[in-house]
Amino acid sequence: MKTRKDQHTPMMQQYLRIKAQHPDMLMFYRMGDFYELFFDDAEKAAKLLGITLTQRGASAGEPIKMAGVPYHAAEQYLAKLVKSGESVAICEQVGDPATSKGPVEREVTRIITPGTLTDAALLDDKRDCILLALLVHESTLGLAWLNLAAGQLCDGDIATKSVE
Repeated sequence: MKTRKDQHTPMMQQYLRIKAQHPDMLMFYRMGDFYELFFDDAEKAAKLLGITLTQRGASAGEPIKMAGVPYHAAEQYLAKLVKSGESVAICEQVGDPATSKGPVEREVTRIITPGTLTDAALLDDKRDCILLALLVHESTLGLAWLNLAAGQLCDGDIATKSVE
């Protein structure tokens, strides 16, 4: 959406500012009892999650596409998005609605990516989830791997030939 910032409502200005910091991720934007997704994120999430895509109001003269999930059921939707290969930025209300003038202050408090997933609620307990670290030092290769699903940590080292 390429329009002048001042053509948007204060809430949409806040959303667009935060979204610009995470352009390649879907953003769950907390609004009361729901996480809302807007514009392109809403379209993509609606397809991936099988949720309703709606429109409400306008910002900068364009309809605002929306899709939302209840905050209490967010984990199941996050798990489905991660399994689809998506990364998600969770934007929470950090200000006090009772004392806020304008939109409640919000910020991204959590980022979930398929490659760094460690949250037990989002891991598939029937599938190994391996993280591997390698270290090359002189003629030794050190390895450490962690199976997050099973809680197993292993390590080892291997002598290597020097390549000159």
